[in-house]
Amino acid sequence: MIFLEQDSYRFMNSAAPGLHATRLLPGFSALLVFIALAFSAPLYAQVSLPSVNLGQTTFEDGIAFPGLMVETLPEYYHAGQWKNATGGTIAGDNTLTTVSTLNHVALISHRRLLGGYAGAEAVLVLADANPQTSFGPDSRTAGVSDLTMAPLIQWTNNKLFGKPYFQRICFDFSVPTGKYNKNRAVNIGNNAFVFNPYYAFTYVFAPRWEASARLHYLYNGENDSPVGQSSTLRNVQAGQAFHQNYMVSYKVVDGVRFGFNGYALEQFTDHRENGIALANSRERVFGLGPGVELGGKGTWLWVNAYIETGAQNRPQGAAVSFDFRKVFSLERKQK
Repeated sequence: MIFLEQDSYRFMNSAAPGLHATRLLPGFSALLVFIALAFSAPLYAQVSLPSVNLGQTTFEDGIAFPGLMVETLPEYYHAGQWKNATGGTIAGDNTLTTVSTLNHVALISHRRLLGGYAGAEAVLVLADANPQTSFGPDSRTAGVSDLTMAPLIQWTNNKLFGKPYFQRICFDFSVPTGKYNKNRAVNIGNNAFVFNPYYAFTYVFAPRWEASARLHYLYNGENDSPVGQSSTLRNVQAGQAFHQNYMVSYKVVDGVRFGFNGYALEQFTDHRENGIALANSRERVFGLGPGVELGGKGTWLWVNAYIETGAQNRPQGAAVSFDFRKVFSLERKQK
């Protein structure tokens, strides 16, 4: 995660010039706003994917070392249109604006597990969501998200084709502790268990250059108190999905890195109501934009911007995020 030891520092500067000596474990899970999609067909009521990590991780994502990291990530998102199941724009004046602050604490120990370092992390988000639509949701809400926690394993000493290759596996899960009210169309919490593990890697393929990705699987549990007034609606369950962040960056000078980030979300099973699959309910979106990294000596700032395209059954817009991180070294205990 977080602190590069002396031996690793020598390795990094000889084998991977351009990577800095202090590195962080990036945060995850953006604004966890659940919006009951009260659309007319072919979109369906009371079911949507929870918000997940779309662009909230950035350059050198797979690199992390033993230490403690605290992070805050303010983000502004605005969508000026909503898309239907075929990607067409839903008629009317339909917008969504969200302002959120992700708060993340991560620890990687010196304890070894399966050849890597064992660790854990936790995330809590403060969010304000304001949808204004002609088809249903138009109520603003603010509050605290569901709590996300995860055990993880970080590997730091691998190579691919003779080049440094860093990797991490993390088993994110969220429990329904966030703000939720079945009588509101917009909620910060999901009222359901969410399992969202990922695999992250960084490949230092040339001096000053790196390529990274984070590959997620999303499983949503059942919500047995769904939004809506129907007496026949007993439960809902959002579909399963894959989502990925991918990035490439170049070290300009010490403490400055520039590059591009992207993300993709593809739902591959239908939403369900009362156990019945809802046809044409799958969601999709892609995002791409530039980013810059500034900092050093354990304090870092990332600024990233994204423009979305290809959305289906969800809003399509643009986002700007600021990622502030502070790293504390973790001393190895002497035996």
